[in-house]
Amino acid sequence: MHYEAEKGGHHHLLAITNAKIYTVTDGVIEQGSILMQGGKITAVGKSVSIPAEAQVIDAKGAIITPGFIDEHTHVGGWEEGLGWEGADFNEWTNPVTPHVSILDGINPADIGFADARKGGVTTVQITPGSSNIIGGLMLALKTSGTIVDKMVLKYPTGMKSALGENPKSTYGSQGKAPATRMGSAALLREALLSAKQYVAKQERGDKDWKFDQKLDNLAKVIRKEIPLRIHAHRADDILTAIRIGKEFDINFTIEHCTEGHLIADEIVKNNVTACVGPTIWRRAKVETKNISPTTAAVITRAGGKVAIITDHNIVPQHYFRIAVGVCIREGMPEEEALKAITINAAEIIGVADRVGSLEVGKDADLAMWSGDPFEPLTHCLLTVIDGEIVYQRCEEGK
Repeated sequence: MHYEAEKGGHHHLLAITNAKIYTVTDGVIEQGSILMQGGKITAVGKSVSIPAEAQVIDAKGAIITPGFIDEHTHVGGWEEGLGWEGADFNEWTNPVTPHVSILDGINPADIGFADARKGGVTTVQITPGSSNIIGGLMLALKTSGTIVDKMVLKYPTGMKSALGENPKSTYGSQGKAPATRMGSAALLREALLSAKQYVAKQERGDKDWKFDQKLDNLAKVIRKEIPLRIHAHRADDILTAIRIGKEFDINFTIEHCTEGHLIADEIVKNNVTACVGPTIWRRAKVETKNISPTTAAVITRAGGKVAIITDHNIVPQHYFRIAVGVCIREGMPEEEALKAITINAAEIIGVADRVGSLEVGKDADLAMWSGDPFEPLTHCLLTVIDGEIVYQRCEEGK
């Protein structure tokens, strides 16, 4: 199932000139221009011919980056300030729920989307929560629109899984499994084994095979159509995720990877993708006691592939860039930090053909900045999604 992102005026020509353009994949263009039409980038460079009918914005030397991409959020599914009424991202009636989809739990009116646009964030991956061992399907969404189905960039982009404290505290407190880390691993193996047997029966054409929504969704992981995205903070939970991923020969990512800096060599040796964050959160749980803004830098220096994430609404969308700035302060090379929230995140989600860099043919998603986007005093001046201006900073006091 694949949706096309909602677009505005398909024939609208928008040009931004006199900008310092960070393309991400093809260097930095000083005093460059970018031309957009039909929701796509049609030209980018130092010498771009601007049609007379184009709407032209003079950047006056401002910085332009690709729109930021947050690989792990709960925007719209865990709404801010609404308590239980806005919490539609954990189906905590059963620890194994591969049949549910976050697509059905997102409210596009959540203020988090407006905050994202204000913070230059144009694409978010929205995941179910981490109460369950298997939490359901996730998706990638543009941050502008009023109808979720028309905002979707790609669906599904993964199956949510979780290890560590959350599943065992959710169900152990009810006297149900899992009550321990052993129980969590056992339930995950059991679910994957059932899906593997389901796929084998289907491929053999066994007469006793019959459609099962839970197993059919999980079969996408077994067939490597989508990855299993595994919530794991503590080093031992990360290693359990790696162990099970290898056992079943599936594609998987580690979400949060809080103690990843303690086992960076092991992460890199096993070619594991680390989606690191939230990075400026308190030590809210036992398993996050070793949270560190150095984690992304340590894994990157070891040769690992990293995305930096907010886990919104743990870190709100408009503070995403500030969290990245802290990672830079603690040793993350700025170029790598920018990749972590643009092209790396796009590749990890599976949407790099559409977003993540400023290239001809890609979606016209970008942000314009008054200075270094990772400095707290910098303002996002303009956010563009699919060639349409979706946020523009007003002059001070107006």
